[in-house]
Amino acid sequence: MSQKEIAGQTIEFDDEGYMVDHTAWNREIAAVLAQEEGIETLTDRHFDVIEFMRKEVAEKGTAPSIRRLNKLNVVPTKELYQLFPGGPAKKAARIAGLKKPEGCI
Repeated sequence: MSQKEIAGQTIEFDDEGYMVDHTAWNREIAAVLAQEEGIETLTDRHFDVIEFMRKEVAEKGTAPSIRRLNKLNVVPTKELYQLFPGGPAKKAARIAGLKKPEGCI
């Protein structure tokens, strides 16, 4: 585990770089995490995905997979890969302050 100072808060991360306490998350933290993932600016479409993922965790206890995001028409798969290149479910979960989605390697 490690800690980082982000947006005036000390945030704890697990060994894979995901926030330990998703309730400490805010949009300022998301912006910093996005930049670490190579995403310079978060758009409304990014936040559509991020907020859906956070809602799913609140309701179901786990972050949704790419399959679930696609099935529920949050955003089309192609756009999901454009928004979060190189592993959209994992990147979106990390930026959303959530644990890695189940089924992601």
